[in-house]
Amino acid sequence: MNILDKIVEQKILEVADRKQKKSIEQLKAEPLFERNVFSVTAFLNDPERTGIIAEFKRKSPSKGIINGIADVVEVTGTYAKHASAVSVLTDYDFFGGTPADLIAARVHDIPILRKDFIIDAYQVYEAKAMGADLILLIASCLSIEEVQIFARLAKSLGLEVLLEIHDETELAHICEEVDLVGVNNRDLKTFEVSIQTSLNLINKIPSNKLAITESGISDVNTIVTLRNAGFKGFLIGENFMKEADPSIAFADFVNQLKAK
Repeated sequence: MNILDKIVEQKILEVADRKQKKSIEQLKAEPLFERNVFSVTAFLNDPERTGIIAEFKRKSPSKGIINGIADVVEVTGTYAKHASAVSVLTDYDFFGGTPADLIAARVHDIPILRKDFIIDAYQVYEAKAMGADLILLIASCLSIEEVQIFARLAKSLGLEVLLEIHDETELAHICEEVDLVGVNNRDLKTFEVSIQTSLNLINKIPSNKLAITESGISDVNTIVTLRNAGFKGFLIGENFMKEADPSIAFADFVNQLKAK
């Protein structure tokens, strides 16, 4: 069993437990459920923004603890100044995140991606109740039909949808309701990383979907290469979070990017 299979197996148990504790009707009654969402698409098209989707992540299955002391409000506040969106992990068992992290980050006026492994419609309602603007759907752990169902539900709630793919076989998961298509340069089964994955797929992503590249981005020259190839957004997590002060690391990175 690979790591993705283990995560999905645990997620099924986790969601079943949360359903018992809070109903969808209770989620709809949460204060943040009725808020007007920010458009990630609009922020990515804003020339004053960097295109970076900066991630708050405490640990990962491949690296273990990345940063166990960073403050989510402080770090995402720095991200919010120049990033086009913020990504917040809400998976605890494998990534050390919680819904409380996303709720805390919601004080900033920037689109927030709920980064998790969505395998049930219940999680889409959860994302809305947490204050997310965007959900992640991972083609590797969903059928084509499930992507359509979850994406349609998200759109009905006013959320935007990022579909993550890893190879050419997953292009079939792209549907009308998907707003952005992300290419994860990290193979979730082997955890090997190569930006060539993005470069190989960029011309196969429909032109009416914003293309996002994820993982393996650690220097500004890589962003320049990927931007020239046609990518609009750049999801970066460990590169900032691995530093003692992610806020400083992010600010330095932005300054280098602006100098290009």
